[in-house]
Amino acid sequence: MKEFDEIIREKGLPHVGQTVRSKDFGTLWRVMEKREVWETILDDPQTGQPRMIPGIFLSYWKIEEGGSPGRGRVMGFTYTLYDNTFDLHWEIMT
Repeated sequence: MKEFDEIIREKGLPHVGQTVRSKDFGTLWRVMEKREVWETILDDPQTGQPRMIPGIFLSYWKIEEGGSPGRGRVMGFTYTLYDNTFDLHWEIMT
């Protein structure tokens, strides 16, 4: 869908298989999954009621020297057009 492509483009999100570095800790993570999701937010500008907005969920696998493939820490985050959390916390390496 157009909304999901816009999030990826506007936020400069990485593709599956790319490596990112945590700006907070300097650790390297590989993007393992990208999923289109819908997030509920509670601030519809017209009604104040909950509404659904598109988001991109990325899961990351921590790259550890000498670690076994497929084992180790995994985490994931959802990004929307209404946040800047990717830029604040991550840098694309490859």
